[in-house]
Amino acid sequence: MSAQAPQSAPDPEADAPPAEETTTEADQPAQEPWAARRDLDAHTPESMDLRFRGTNHGVTAQQVIGDIITGGKTEHHYNFAGYGGFGGGQVSGEIPEQALERLACDFVSEGTPFAELLNRLRVERVIVLTGDPFTGRRTAALMLLHRLGATPVRALDREVTPGDLSQRLTSTDGAVGLVLCDLDISREQPLREAHLLALRGRMQELKAYLVITVGHSPYVEDTVELAAWIPPEPAAVLASLLPKRTDEARAQRLLALPAVAEFLSHERQIREVVHYVAVLTQADEERIKQYSLVALERQVQEWFEEAETPVQLREKAFLIALASFDKGPYALTAELSDVLYAALRSTGDEKYQKPIPVFGTHIGKRLQNARAKRYPDREMTEWGPVTQVKAAFHDERVAPVVLREVWTGHPAARPALIKWLDGLSIDGRPFVRTRAAATVAVLAYTDLPSTMALIVERWAGAKESRRQLTAVSALALAHRIGAPNIPRIVDTWSTATQDPKRCWVAVRALGLIGPERPREALAALRAQARHQHDKQLKQPRIGVGDQQVAAELPQSVALLLSSAAEPALSALLAALDGHVSSRMLALNGFLTACERPDPAACPPLLGQAARSPLAAERIARLLGVALNDRTANERAENVLRNWIRAADSAPVTERTLSALLPSIVADPRDGARLSHLLDTVQGLDGRPRPGVADRLRTALTRPRAHA
Repeated sequence: MSAQAPQSAPDPEADAPPAEETTTEADQPAQEPWAARRDLDAHTPESMDLRFRGTNHGVTAQQVIGDIITGGKTEHHYNFAGYGGFGGGQVSGEIPEQALERLACDFVSEGTPFAELLNRLRVERVIVLTGDPFTGRRTAALMLLHRLGATPVRALDREVTPGDLSQRLTSTDGAVGLVLCDLDISREQPLREAHLLALRGRMQELKAYLVITVGHSPYVEDTVELAAWIPPEPAAVLASLLPKRTDEARAQRLLALPAVAEFLSHERQIREVVHYVAVLTQADEERIKQYSLVALERQVQEWFEEAETPVQLREKAFLIALASFDKGPYALTAELSDVLYAALRSTGDEKYQKPIPVFGTHIGKRLQNARAKRYPDREMTEWGPVTQVKAAFHDERVAPVVLREVWTGHPAARPALIKWLDGLSIDGRPFVRTRAAATVAVLAYTDLPSTMALIVERWAGAKESRRQLTAVSALALAHRIGAPNIPRIVDTWSTATQDPKRCWVAVRALGLIGPERPREALAALRAQARHQHDKQLKQPRIGVGDQQVAAELPQSVALLLSSAAEPALSALLAALDGHVSSRMLALNGFLTACERPDPAACPPLLGQAARSPLAAERIARLLGVALNDRTANERAENVLRNWIRAADSAPVTERTLSALLPSIVADPRDGARLSHLLDTVQGLDGRPRPGVADRLRTALTRPRAHA
């Protein structure tokens, strides 16, 4: 096959990357277009496909990423334990009996180990109740004491060490039940069995009962027998509480709403369910429908706000990384989250060089706090399939909301986030670069002007080919999720005459976003082809940047043909009668698509001919023109030779080619050329002439049927 146009790439004379890079980026060619689109399709997060899959119960990508709370925003204060004002930081004091009665009326024990825990408390007098955050373990502690009859109940100050607790309990001041929520235990002050034995002795003396609640912690001695709290199912809580807030018939109608089923389809905390009951009883249809997204947004805001017990900065960095690499390998996500953590810590103080801890939060607790899961999954790599431990949010809508919240809600984090994304954009792993592009696409949807100015425009003009390619992917993915004005940006850049780098990015992007608007995309490509043609006439020696743009033009045409064959083929046929630059672009782009390597038995464009008679007719016409064009005939003949070789081992390809060849013949000269080609075609690497050539020659001379 004749030499193909050189593969386009960003400026090879670019400066080298930072010293820590072992490979000079200028030495790396731009990724081949087919491979770039393959990586884009393979590694794009599923949350970006919500709009196109039409799933997720009608929730689109725009709804998830956009502002889902319209109009005036109302703040709601969650009652975590069901008792207003009671939390882990309060001082000692008696809990009003009325509050306990209200909790008892609404408490749901179905599907929980409540009965077993009650028996343990009755016998042991002291139990340590452990469970996930926001699962109602504090309410459970109070209800254990109430059900046991251990009242009045007194709440103890959590600001006490495990070792000092029994010494401080010299009197209960008349209380029979004691509760200590979220006991502060640490490496320096662990909870030991000896502490519990001392407390049990003290409770025996005082004729009282004590329930201590703790989160999951490594600082509990192995010999301490914890009492695990498992919350009721959200559906059971909803079904129990709603009839108490309204009548039974209305409750059943509300529970049957599709919005309720959608709400329960995601992992839910008890506090969210309790608040949803109040929303349902208000019967505001729009609020009922939107509450699932509202709860999601508030969870994300809570993660990133500063509070008395904030999520640690390292875990906030992990949340952001997980949003970018949702359903990706956990080890990779954790690795890159620490890179972001380092950048975030230096915000405001570039000299901050405190070492990053090598060991941090256990994977289980980290994912629990992020409301995420880990699971094994098979993943295809360039070395073959491998099994990876992956991490993903329980709710796939979380990722874009996290990115939006960080970008627009916490602008001070932008410099660190941009620095992190800059590093990801030149990473050697295609998965990492694609997810960096997907992250930028979400930011562009959220705030297009800032994202273009701070990230995309810089990447488009970068010296590193990988960074330019990541800019291409970011534009393509931003358009996919509905970010505004992307086609306009790409069309404008593609006709730029003074900025070859940005023009190259736009030309490549046209091949990726153009299939839905092939005629407009081809018009932009033809305009740039005309500019390159005129420029070469004026100055025979053009710059490297312009050479790369010119070489990329047919590649983008070929990408269009692979995704939108029929309209693109029609536009190419029309271009044959235009300016010489348009004609050459049409022929080069068409032949580039024909030459596309593919592991399948049937070449891709020939496969289009098999599926569509209209496409077959246009492919035959373009091949006929190429065979009769002195600048393109050698490539066209090589295309046919490769198709003949492919047909030798694929009956479907043979049938398609057998039907196509007679359509190419417009006059006796065409027939003679094709007959000679079939007679002389050789197998690859010195193999014998393909046997299919004789059968195709017979088909070539068969009279054509006419309508």
